[in-house]
Amino acid sequence: MEPTDLRGLLNSFVENLNAQKRSPFTIVAYKKDLEQFIGYLTAQEKISMRDVNKEDIKNFINKLLSEKYTKKSASRKLNSIRTFFRFLKNQEVIQQNPSLEVTHPKYSQTPPRILSKLEYRALRDLAKEDLRTYAIIELLLQTGVRIGELANIRVDDIKEDGLIIGQRNIPLNKAVKKAVNNYLKARYQTQDDHLLVTKTGRPLLIRNIRTIIDRCFKEVGIQNAKVQDLRHTFIAYQLMSGVSISYIAKIVGHKRLSSTERYLQLVKEEAQKKEGLGEL
Repeated sequence: MEPTDLRGLLNSFVENLNAQKRSPFTIVAYKKDLEQFIGYLTAQEKISMRDVNKEDIKNFINKLLSEKYTKKSASRKLNSIRTFFRFLKNQEVIQQNPSLEVTHPKYSQTPPRILSKLEYRALRDLAKEDLRTYAIIELLLQTGVRIGELANIRVDDIKEDGLIIGQRNIPLNKAVKKAVNNYLKARYQTQDDHLLVTKTGRPLLIRNIRTIIDRCFKEVGIQNAKVQDLRHTFIAYQLMSGVSISYIAKIVGHKRLSSTERYLQLVKEEAQKKEGLGEL
């Protein structure tokens, strides 16, 4: 493949990710980040990856920051670029990886937020008023799936022994199974195989799910919380229940144990609170 074929290189990279059986959500995220980067290179009249240097990458990151992207978002895009260039080097398209010379924007990472016993009980009680919303809440709280993964679940991914997300088989407890089964009985009859659909049978998008959860947070008075905090709550509860870090990492899709281990101190602090987490 010619090194000047930027789009072709991106397509080869995506094919490689598919061959590795990476999750669809991960692949889409990489592709969007890299399409944005390639668009920038094209605007700078860079037509060959061999001509891209650390200054080009650094200027792209700085451009993102000037356009009000958060440092965390810019850092994630740099990770995508690094992974892409590592692929190109392995394919001998380039000899050096210039992205390794570009430093990540420094930002302070907000500690994961764990919903209190009262908060998640109130959330579940409110969600019961709508079968679809309740299925969403239960899946997020009881499995720890990411919002992108949730939106991508197909009906056939729900098995008797668990939920299939990529190569992960996530156990489903009775509460989740009941919530999902009740929703399926009332679900709009459509040819679309997405589990979560709109009232007209179209796939429920990530932004739709986020809106539903944010509305629930507001109605029960849960402040300073985001959708991913339901995932944080799941991980923290599993740790407090004595589940091994390696097993939790496998269930939630953490590539590194360190990603799961960072919850340990938070769990320790939560355990010292009078209220505690209680059972989900």
